[in-house]
Amino acid sequence: MQIINSALSLRAAIVELEGKQAYEGKLLREQFHIAYNSLKPLNLIKSTFKEAAASDDLKDNIINTSVGLTSGYISKKIFVGFSNSPLKKLLGTVLMFGITNLVSKNTEIIKMLGKKIFRKNGTKPLIKLNGADNNNTNNSPPKASIDDSPKPMK
Repeated sequence: MQIINSALSLRAAIVELEGKQAYEGKLLREQFHIAYNSLKPLNLIKSTFKEAAASDDLKDNIINTSVGLTSGYISKKIFVGFSNSPLKKLLGTVLMFGITNLVSKNTEIIKMLGKKIFRKNGTKPLIKLNGADNNNTNNSPPKASIDDSPKPMK
């Protein structure tokens, strides 16, 4: 701060501080309204859903669980069929939960095994990378294209 020697400089300092106070008060009110709106229950729910939708881990978990539930349900239907036996239905439910748990926790291994099986049978992948050979001298990334040619079946 400056040393104030006269009434005129005192008045100028007061006006300057009042302007600063008005500006900071306006900023404080704006910040209060932003905080108030962000704490409304509807806005809290919206922001939570936006964060959840943006999460890649959540998407992967939902997909893995869905695949596990589907495979468990199919295995139960195959095992139980249209039986009316309560014991068979109970064993089918236990089998369904076991397979669901196994598939949803080991999706990467199952994907890898599926890829190996398709390669063994001689099927070609639907998407192949063009320019993925070792002669790629311009250091550009390979381009993906869909292969529409017929696949050999064994």
